[in-house]
Amino acid sequence: MSSLTPPPVPMELHAGNRRKLIDSIRRHLTSSDRPLHGFVLLQGGEEKTRYCTDHAELFRQESYFAYLFGVREPDFYGAIDIGSGKSILFIPRLPDDYAVWLGEIKPLSHFKETYKVDMVFYVDEMIQVFDEQFKGSGKPLLYLLHGVNTDSSNFSKPASFEGIEKFETDLTTLHPILAECRVIKSSLELQLLQFANDISSEAHVEVMRKVRPGMKEYQMESMFLHHTYMYGGCRHCSYTCICATGDNSAVLHYGHAAAPNDRTFEDGDLALLDMGGEYHFYASDITCSFPVNGKFSSDQSLIYNAVLEAHNSVISAMKPGVNWVDMHKLAERIILESLKKGSILTGDVDEMMVERLGAVFMPHGLGHFMGIDTHDTGGYPTGVERPKEPGLKSLRTARDLLEGMVITVEPGCYFIKALLVPAMENARTSKFFNRETIERYRNIGGVRIESDLVVTANGCKNMTNVPRETWEIEAVMAGAPWPPVTTGNNSTK
Repeated sequence: MSSLTPPPVPMELHAGNRRKLIDSIRRHLTSSDRPLHGFVLLQGGEEKTRYCTDHAELFRQESYFAYLFGVREPDFYGAIDIGSGKSILFIPRLPDDYAVWLGEIKPLSHFKETYKVDMVFYVDEMIQVFDEQFKGSGKPLLYLLHGVNTDSSNFSKPASFEGIEKFETDLTTLHPILAECRVIKSSLELQLLQFANDISSEAHVEVMRKVRPGMKEYQMESMFLHHTYMYGGCRHCSYTCICATGDNSAVLHYGHAAAPNDRTFEDGDLALLDMGGEYHFYASDITCSFPVNGKFSSDQSLIYNAVLEAHNSVISAMKPGVNWVDMHKLAERIILESLKKGSILTGDVDEMMVERLGAVFMPHGLGHFMGIDTHDTGGYPTGVERPKEPGLKSLRTARDLLEGMVITVEPGCYFIKALLVPAMENARTSKFFNRETIERYRNIGGVRIESDLVVTANGCKNMTNVPRETWEIEAVMAGAPWPPVTTGNNSTK
């Protein structure tokens, strides 16, 4: 059961996003002495079939298009008149037999009302509409979305349609401005992100309660997906679920097709579950690590508490103006200090930091922007350089924090053979390792603790609400209520 109900989605959210974009573009054009004429034009996602078959894959809207228009259907185009700010949707003209196989063919007025745009036309009317609406001289100018995603290195697809050669096009202006618009979240966006966190937090707790040694990893995935869909209306997941146990928890992106959450886990294993539901395009990204038998061993507690201290210390230090690279280094240092206290490492922690030993145990970045994509845009705008050192080069942003950013905090500590062996053989780093102790901890695999934070004026707010302390986890797995009756887990600084 669940205490939550999926909230209504106000289309004012997307109208606000459009206004934000147009205000930003107008400022940019004015500062470069360019006229405030033309149209922003985006092409929505296209429905795909499975290879050569007629099996239609479940459609999920392209993220920039979803951000501006909130449209859930495929094959739309959307435009915004830079001069007037008016929004236009162009919808596909559907064949008559659509009504037989796929449902009612809705009129243009339905989409105007549903998505709260100013005008709706058919795709085959685009040329005529742009010609009639354009208020400048010469050919109408279309600002198209083209730029690189700094997480994937893939390029966004600029809109294309039959007859586009009749227009002037600009491929450079829109992308950096729109990507930056997505970095700072509005209050309406934060409400959806909070719900995605609420239902996903609840689902994580539900999985914790039901886990028993002897189950399959995919059963934990199934329980999570069921809860977020059944009670939260989350038809989509924010990313492929990572349900790792034992050695698998040292595989950072476990759960893919070649490692499909299919191990039978045993008494004594530690589970690392990285799962997040998506609600109306908006993501959550939560990781919980816990013993499948409900009781932490002393070795598991040492690694878990090292990561938890890093997680909590970063959250305590976060506020506007703080640099994210510094937060990553803070997490690394705390984990290295804990490993030294546990006699896994020996030597000077400052020297370990210089030699980048933290990257052996935490090769990924501390966290990433999150919003309408799990790895949201804006991590490396022009002028922000990606670090080149081990570990730091994996950071998805190196920016200073700003109020309204949503970012994950996800430190981890892993015993990854492919990293440990070279480091233990390296002349500069071999001296730091206590080999006998390392071997004892290798079967733990790894621990990651991940929460979703919104940066506030004076600190940050944790949107994730799951048990974190070892005693809280053990109590919940033994049947205690969550959230606790008297205290909550969310904290605001």
